[in-house]
Amino acid sequence: MDIKEIQNLIKFVAKSGASEVKLEMDDIKITIKTGSESETTIVHQAPAVQIPQAAAPAVTEASTPAASQPSVSAASEDSKYITIKSPIIGTFYRKPSPDKPLFVEVGQTIAEGDVLCVIEAMKLFNEIESEVSGKIVKVLVDDSSPVEFDQPLFLVDPS
Repeated sequence: MDIKEIQNLIKFVAKSGASEVKLEMDDIKITIKTGSESETTIVHQAPAVQIPQAAAPAVTEASTPAASQPSVSAASEDSKYITIKSPIIGTFYRKPSPDKPLFVEVGQTIAEGDVLCVIEAMKLFNEIESEVSGKIVKVLVDDSSPVEFDQPLFLVDPS
């Protein structure tokens, strides 16, 4: 079971409304507990004895999914910047396709409704639009890397 399958399982459990799900397979044990504040996933994988393989991450944590729009909040370390966060779990991409230019770059001025990135979840590419106007100060996630729900993606200077 790879990380994408685990992420899809987390999304499915969160949408189903179940409070706890346990899954045991030959070499993997997964427990997903959802609560009002957070969702925790614990993955235990027995060491491979037949063929050496890359081990799956031991623990994956994610917050409970909420809205489908990116959440925007003030960053605690620097209150003048606004943090744009991921609305879903998936894979973060800065370009619409490998041969296309980046959606946004550091220093670029953005307007409300501009597409900032796409997040692939369950083979669907979701365009993440800005809910604020301002200037991109920092991109907090590397291209083609997995992101969790509510993970900070961009810092925006609204002035």
